[in-house]
Amino acid sequence: MSTRKPITWMGSSRRDLTAMPVAVKEDFGGALHGVQDGRTPDGAKPLKGKALGAVRLFEGHDGETYRAMYTVELEDAVYVLHCFQKKSKSSISTPRADIDLIERRLKDARALNAQRSRKKP
Repeated sequence: MSTRKPITWMGSSRRDLTAMPVAVKEDFGGALHGVQDGRTPDGAKPLKGKALGAVRLFEGHDGETYRAMYTVELEDAVYVLHCFQKKSKSSISTPRADIDLIERRLKDARALNAQRSRKKP
């Protein structure tokens, strides 16, 4: 039996998730619960480029698109990097400002993981 990884919320990701519609929160919450247990949610897609290591979840609700980004590449926790409502209707790609934020938070998560690893006996 595997040990459930804790979730570490980066930046405003937890607050941003809790502001989403109930159905979206429940879907993302269930998916993240599975990630904690080592499962990959249906529809999860890895990001590329500098955000390599991050994984994207998406949900549609009332004609809107919501996304949650996380990483499991770090051994001590599931790091939730960013949760947001995608505003652009003209493209399926994640907006550059959101990618930049994900890249920064992924870098911060890696640094936090390294710091935590140094403190372990």
